[in-house]
Amino acid sequence: MNPITSLVTIVLALIGALLFLARFELPGIGFGIVAVLVLFSLKMANNWQRFVILRAGKLSSVKGPGLFMIIPVIDAVAAVIDERIQTTGFNAEQALTRDTVPVNVDAIIFWHVHDAQAAALNITDYRSAIDRVAQTSLREMIGSSHLSELLSERKQADEVLRAEIARKTADWGISVNAVEIRDVAIPVALQDAMSRQAQAEREKEARVILGSAEAAIAQKFVDAANTYGSNAAALHLRAMNIIYETTKERGATILMPTSMVDSMSVALPAAMMSMSGPAAMMGTGGPAAKTGG
Repeated sequence: MNPITSLVTIVLALIGALLFLARFELPGIGFGIVAVLVLFSLKMANNWQRFVILRAGKLSSVKGPGLFMIIPVIDAVAAVIDERIQTTGFNAEQALTRDTVPVNVDAIIFWHVHDAQAAALNITDYRSAIDRVAQTSLREMIGSSHLSELLSERKQADEVLRAEIARKTADWGISVNAVEIRDVAIPVALQDAMSRQAQAEREKEARVILGSAEAAIAQKFVDAANTYGSNAAALHLRAMNIIYETTKERGATILMPTSMVDSMSVALPAAMMSMSGPAAMMGTGGPAAKTGG
């Protein structure tokens, strides 16, 4: 029966009742009965509400939002479903991970009813059922995951948990929007052990980096020694640079052996001559030959 037919039936019934009571000159009682019937017949559903209506114990319709009418006694409101997004917090205490570590995990689920009829007729209390399903799914996910995965791959764990809860609640007209793990608590002793392990790993990386730097520096020294050993000018220029860097501060006094000074005064011009030897020979050879001619 559609809403228009129901409304016409109710109006005709009310008119018949009024006429019957008017025949016995009881208009006050008639209007009172009409008021009571109207009070029980009219229903108002908010924009987020759905009324599941049973007629004679069988599903009749799902009403809302807005104003609608039911037939008193024959129709009954089985459930009023809120279709807004709901939040439910749940946790798992002392749940063992795959590597047998006891953890306490707190999470929250965001969900809403997309099928009011299924939520009202397919399960007794869908709110309590969601809470229990979320807890069992969380324990199953913890038991199949390592502790490192729960700590480092939080987003992936959230998505796995959301998909599992959504699969179990789909027949109840429930849609799971998101699941977020808020906290993963581990025993204090294990926290200390993990802290020491992390510190040891950082020290290991620091030592490796330091060793690599020292090896690179040693190789640079070897290259410099090879250069100075095969090039006397470079060696003496380096010695002069060291002397300059040492004496540029005021009041600095340096004691150098005379052999070092003598070697520098003799070897440096010789080294410079060796570097410019071919050019010098070409510069002097031309005029000499010309003069000789």
